[in-house]
Amino acid sequence: MPIRNEALFITRSLGAVLAQDYPTDKLEILIADGMSDDETLDIIRGLSGAERVRIIANPGKRQAEGLNAAIPQAKGDVIVRVDGHTIIAPNYVRECVQALTETGASNVGGMMDPVGITPVGKAIAAAGKSAFSVPTSFHVSDKPQLTDTVYMGAWKREIFNRVGLYNESTTPNEDYELNYRIRQSGGKIYLTPRIRSQYFGRQTLRALARQYFKYGIGKTQTLRIHPKSVRLRHLVAPAFVLWVVSGIVLALHPVLQIIWIIGILAYVVLNGLFSFRLAQRFGLSLIGYLPLIFLTIHLAWGVGFWVGLGKMLVKRN
Repeated sequence: MPIRNEALFITRSLGAVLAQDYPTDKLEILIADGMSDDETLDIIRGLSGAERVRIIANPGKRQAEGLNAAIPQAKGDVIVRVDGHTIIAPNYVRECVQALTETGASNVGGMMDPVGITPVGKAIAAAGKSAFSVPTSFHVSDKPQLTDTVYMGAWKREIFNRVGLYNESTTPNEDYELNYRIRQSGGKIYLTPRIRSQYFGRQTLRALARQYFKYGIGKTQTLRIHPKSVRLRHLVAPAFVLWVVSGIVLALHPVLQIIWIIGILAYVVLNGLFSFRLAQRFGLSLIGYLPLIFLTIHLAWGVGFWVGLGKMLVKRN
């Protein structure tokens, strides 16, 4: 578990790990602590079962650095990642091990099931289950399938010997980058709904915007290393931002201005349709938040992508 300053949540997330139905004598728990300066470590030491937990210092503070610090010290044949804001099901580890054994996949994982606490957080969680915002299998599909990436992940440790650890320069896109290397080496990534967990994500628009802005930048770092890893879904948000900004130029010509307006209206209609359908599933009270949440995700991710691309071009020159 890579964590930092999780005093408000560590009792639940680590508690779920300590409550696994997997044999305790076969389960090692490593915490990669990113130099927490709150009460996180005191809380961990006070938990029932804390004697089973080993804390590893992560001076780099970020998740990739923490995982890279912990994985080489793990003694088990299987590495299972759990995040500090995630509550895993009691059979999580058992299902991961079983999926690895049954499928022969190099990495297995389940769906991301986002949970909201605040009204905005509940709408953000609902949006996270829509293909309009996050068109990735582990966000939108509940069917067992081979895919390009999964949430968190579980691996036979020999995979890291073969392809290496996380690439810290691609944070926060390190998961996708690692899975791309695994697939390039001939490995398979497998998604199964039997691996269950709940993710308590961002609860405000500001936090959501920061998150997706970083995602956009991280994606460009992955594309810098692996240009062929790009998928069409990675380019939709950057294309939308480019279209919005191009209105400044297109407005100079009446015909082009009309085309630009039609494009913007098409987005507004799609946003409204997806928002309404999602509100029907998760509560009509969310309808006032969802369009703005979708817009925040698309703009933040797209702007982050262009900023990352700009930084990359500057470095080359």
